[in-house]
Amino acid sequence: MLELAILGLLQESPMHGYELRKELAAKLGAIRAAISYGSLYPTLRRLQTNGLIAEADDPPTADVEIPALTSRRGRVVYTITAEGKERFADLIAQTGPETYEDTGFGVHFAFFSRTDRATRLRILEGRRRKIEERREGLRDVLSRAAERLDAYTLELQRHGLDACEREVRWLEELIANERSGRAPRTGHLDPTHNEPAANEPPPPGQTREASPGQPGQEQERP
Repeated sequence: MLELAILGLLQESPMHGYELRKELAAKLGAIRAAISYGSLYPTLRRLQTNGLIAEADDPPTADVEIPALTSRRGRVVYTITAEGKERFADLIAQTGPETYEDTGFGVHFAFFSRTDRATRLRILEGRRRKIEERREGLRDVLSRAAERLDAYTLELQRHGLDACEREVRWLEELIANERSGRAPRTGHLDPTHNEPAANEPPPPGQTREASPGQPGQEQERP
């Protein structure tokens, strides 16, 4: 997964080792804790030995702030090779069981914009099955052993079940979007506000009618 993430980031632009660490944190978000940064530089060395990345002969001149105490290897600029691009294409097309697990799914999802729709659908559907199995396991625990659990353990199980149910709903929405050719919702929405933004398509089965002073906008109707 770390190899996939590094090659994906270097396809965007050459980067210092320090930049890669920052971009991994930004790109992978909550799942970054599952990737050991202690393995970053060993992985970079392995990729370089295998000819998938190389040290840039002419480093970019962009003004990148790197802390003064950063080691030399953190200042080396890496670039992806033609072989590295081929390897990334192979990795991003994989849809095996490892892509349904938490870390594997998160890394693949981070690069979904560079994945074909059929592959995205297979991964999303596999992830949904994985989370549905997890959800059913939690339901079984709650139905069979709830009376034997202390209040805090019971609350933890309920929290896990709630998280699974939310993720299944999210995955079902993504799958429906992929099947209909729609992109996921974008933009910074107020999480307490449930109305769709003006530039978003209406939910299935609904349309929007023009509102006064807002030509082209539609209002929802059953």
